Amino acid sequence: MSEEMILLHCSPTLAGIKTGNLFGIDFESREEMEREIRRLNKFLAVKGVRVVPLSQKGKRSLIYVYRPNLLKADLSNEEACELLRSVGYREGKAEHYILQLSKRLRENREFPHEIGLFLGYPPEDVKGFIYNRADGYKLSGTWKVYGDSQKALKTFNKYKKCTAVYLDQWKKGKSVERLTVVV
Repeated sequence: MSEEMILLHCSPTLAGIKTGNLFGIDFESREEMEREIRRLNKFLAVKGVRVVPLSQKGKRSLIYVYRPNLLKADLSNEEACELLRSVGYREGKAEHYILQLSKRLRENREFPHEIGLFLGYPPEDVKGFIYNRADGYKLSGTWKVYGDSQKALKTFNKYKKCTAVYLDQWKKGKSVERLTVVV
Protein backbone atom coordinates (compact mmCIF):
# COMPACT_ATOMS: atom_id res chain seq x y z
CA MET A 1 0.00 0.00 0.00
CA SER A 2 1.74 3.16 -1.14
CA GLU A 3 2.07 6.27 0.98
CA GLU A 4 0.61 8.25 -1.91
CA MET A 5 -2.54 6.11 -1.87
CA ILE A 6 -2.94 6.58 1.86
CA LEU A 7 -2.53 10.35 1.50
CA LEU A 8 -4.94 10.56 -1.45
CA HIS A 9 -7.66 8.83 0.55
CA CYS A 10 -6.91 9.59 4.20
CA SER A 11 -5.16 12.94 4.65
CA PRO A 12 -8.01 14.59 6.62
CA THR A 13 -8.03 11.67 9.07
CA LEU A 14 -4.24 11.74 9.40
CA ALA A 15 -4.48 15.48 10.06
CA GLY A 16 -7.05 14.90 12.80
CA ILE A 17 -9.86 16.86 11.12
CA LYS A 18 -11.96 13.86 10.03
CA THR A 19 -13.07 10.75 11.89
CA GLY A 20 -12.26 8.21 9.20
CA ASN A 21 -11.73 7.34 5.57
CA LEU A 22 -12.23 4.26 3.43
CA PHE A 23 -10.51 2.98 0.35
CA GLY A 24 -10.36 -0.22 -1.63
CA ILE A 25 -7.10 -1.91 -2.54
CA ASP A 26 -5.96 -5.18 -4.07
CA PHE A 27 -3.60 -7.51 -2.21
CA GLU A 28 -2.02 -10.70 -3.50
CA SER A 29 -3.09 -12.56 -0.35
CA ARG A 30 -4.78 -12.16 3.01
CA GLU A 31 -1.35 -12.55 4.64
CA GLU A 32 0.01 -9.62 2.61
CA MET A 33 -2.96 -7.46 3.66
CA GLU A 34 -2.54 -8.37 7.34
CA ARG A 35 1.22 -7.71 7.18
CA GLU A 36 0.67 -4.28 5.62
CA ILE A 37 -2.01 -3.33 8.14
CA ARG A 38 0.24 -4.38 11.04
CA ARG A 39 3.06 -2.27 9.56
CA LEU A 40 0.83 0.79 9.31
CA ASN A 41 -0.68 0.34 12.76
CA LYS A 42 2.81 0.09 14.25
CA PHE A 43 3.53 3.77 13.59
CA LEU A 44 0.00 5.20 13.25
CA ALA A 45 -1.40 3.82 16.52
CA VAL A 46 0.97 5.97 18.60
CA LYS A 47 -0.51 8.98 16.80
CA GLY A 48 -4.10 7.95 17.57
CA VAL A 49 -4.96 6.39 14.19
CA ARG A 50 -6.05 2.81 13.51
CA VAL A 51 -6.19 0.84 10.27
CA VAL A 52 -8.57 -2.13 9.93
CA PRO A 53 -9.86 -4.20 7.04
CA LEU A 54 -13.67 -3.98 6.91
CA SER A 55 -14.24 -6.55 4.20
CA GLN A 56 -12.45 -8.63 1.63
CA LYS A 57 -13.75 -10.10 -1.62
CA GLY A 58 -11.21 -12.00 -3.62
CA LYS A 59 -8.04 -9.94 -3.65
CA ARG A 60 -9.91 -6.67 -3.00
CA SER A 61 -10.05 -5.29 0.55
CA LEU A 62 -11.97 -2.35 1.95
CA ILE A 63 -9.65 -0.57 4.39
CA TYR A 64 -10.89 1.73 7.15
CA VAL A 65 -8.48 4.31 8.56
CA TYR A 66 -9.92 6.09 11.60
CA ARG A 67 -9.33 7.94 14.84
CA PRO A 68 -10.92 5.97 17.71
CA ASN A 69 -11.35 9.06 19.90
CA LEU A 70 -13.27 10.90 17.16
CA LEU A 71 -15.36 7.83 16.32
CA LYS A 72 -16.30 7.39 19.97
CA ALA A 73 -17.46 11.02 20.11
CA ASP A 74 -19.38 10.73 16.82
CA LEU A 75 -21.15 7.55 17.85
CA SER A 76 -22.15 8.99 21.22
CA ASN A 77 -24.43 11.43 19.37
CA GLU A 78 -28.04 10.42 20.12
CA GLU A 79 -29.16 10.86 16.50
CA ALA A 80 -26.31 8.59 15.35
CA CYS A 81 -27.17 5.98 18.02
CA GLU A 82 -30.84 6.04 17.04
CA LEU A 83 -29.99 5.57 13.36
CA LEU A 84 -27.66 2.65 14.12
CA ARG A 85 -30.31 1.00 16.31
CA SER A 86 -32.91 1.45 13.56
CA VAL A 87 -30.80 -0.60 11.13
CA GLY A 88 -30.02 -3.37 13.61
CA TYR A 89 -26.88 -2.40 15.50
CA ARG A 90 -26.57 -3.40 19.15
CA GLU A 91 -25.22 -0.69 21.40
CA GLY A 92 -21.66 -0.99 22.57
CA LYS A 93 -18.23 0.54 22.31
CA ALA A 94 -17.03 2.05 19.04
CA GLU A 95 -14.97 -1.09 18.31
CA HIS A 96 -18.12 -3.21 18.61
CA TYR A 97 -19.89 -0.96 16.12
CA ILE A 98 -16.98 -1.46 13.68
CA LEU A 99 -17.30 -5.24 14.03
CA GLN A 100 -21.03 -5.00 13.33
CA LEU A 101 -20.39 -2.77 10.29
CA SER A 102 -17.84 -5.27 8.98
CA LYS A 103 -20.35 -8.09 9.41
CA ARG A 104 -23.03 -6.08 7.57
CA LEU A 105 -20.60 -5.44 4.70
CA ARG A 106 -19.87 -9.17 4.40
CA GLU A 107 -23.39 -10.49 4.83
CA ASN A 108 -25.76 -7.95 3.27
CA ARG A 109 -26.43 -7.53 -0.40
CA GLU A 110 -27.25 -3.86 0.05
CA PHE A 111 -24.45 -1.48 0.96
CA PRO A 112 -24.80 -0.25 4.57
CA HIS A 113 -25.19 3.49 4.06
CA GLU A 114 -24.91 4.11 7.80
CA ILE A 115 -21.19 3.80 7.07
CA GLY A 116 -21.24 7.60 6.75
CA LEU A 117 -21.46 7.79 10.55
CA PHE A 118 -18.10 5.97 10.72
CA LEU A 119 -16.58 8.56 8.38
CA GLY A 120 -17.63 11.61 10.39
CA TYR A 121 -20.56 12.66 8.23
CA PRO A 122 -23.31 14.54 10.08
CA PRO A 123 -26.05 12.16 11.29
CA GLU A 124 -28.75 14.31 9.69
CA ASP A 125 -27.06 13.87 6.30
CA VAL A 126 -26.60 10.11 6.70
CA LYS A 127 -30.22 9.81 7.76
CA GLY A 128 -31.33 12.02 4.85
CA PHE A 129 -29.36 9.91 2.39
CA ILE A 130 -30.90 6.66 3.66
CA TYR A 131 -34.49 7.87 3.94
CA ASN A 132 -34.48 9.84 0.69
CA ARG A 133 -32.65 7.07 -1.20
CA ALA A 134 -29.94 9.54 -2.27
CA ASP A 135 -32.48 11.96 -3.80
CA GLY A 136 -33.41 15.52 -2.85
CA TYR A 137 -30.04 16.55 -1.43
CA LYS A 138 -28.97 20.21 -1.20
CA LEU A 139 -25.29 19.69 -2.09
CA SER A 140 -23.02 16.86 -3.16
CA GLY A 141 -19.34 16.68 -2.28
CA THR A 142 -17.56 14.31 0.08
CA TRP A 143 -21.11 13.21 0.97
CA LYS A 144 -24.64 14.23 -0.01
CA VAL A 145 -25.89 17.05 2.19
CA TYR A 146 -29.46 17.25 3.49
CA GLY A 147 -28.77 19.61 6.39
CA ASP A 148 -26.41 22.59 6.70
CA SER A 149 -25.00 23.04 3.19
CA GLN A 150 -22.83 26.05 4.07
CA LYS A 151 -21.08 24.21 6.87
CA ALA A 152 -20.66 21.14 4.66
CA LEU A 153 -19.15 23.19 1.83
CA LYS A 154 -16.57 24.65 4.23
CA THR A 155 -15.77 21.13 5.41
CA PHE A 156 -15.43 19.81 1.83
CA ASN A 157 -13.01 22.63 1.02
CA LYS A 158 -11.02 22.00 4.21
CA TYR A 159 -10.66 18.30 3.31
CA LYS A 160 -9.62 19.13 -0.26
CA LYS A 161 -7.04 21.66 0.90
CA CYS A 162 -5.69 19.27 3.53
CA THR A 163 -5.19 16.54 0.94
CA ALA A 164 -3.42 18.94 -1.43
CA VAL A 165 -1.10 20.20 1.33
CA TYR A 166 -0.31 16.67 2.54
CA LEU A 167 0.45 15.43 -0.98
CA ASP A 168 2.66 18.46 -1.58
CA GLN A 169 4.56 17.87 1.68
CA TRP A 170 4.94 14.17 0.83
CA LYS A 171 6.37 15.06 -2.60
CA LYS A 172 8.87 17.26 -0.75
CA GLY A 173 10.03 14.29 1.28
CA LYS A 174 7.82 14.08 4.39
CA SER A 175 6.59 10.58 5.23
CA VAL A 176 3.05 9.59 6.19
CA GLU A 177 4.37 8.99 9.69
CA ARG A 178 5.70 12.55 9.98
CA LEU A 179 2.54 14.04 8.45
CA THR A 180 0.21 12.24 10.88
CA VAL A 181 -0.60 14.42 13.86
CA VAL A 182 -1.42 13.39 17.42
CA VAL A 183 -4.94 14.45 18.42
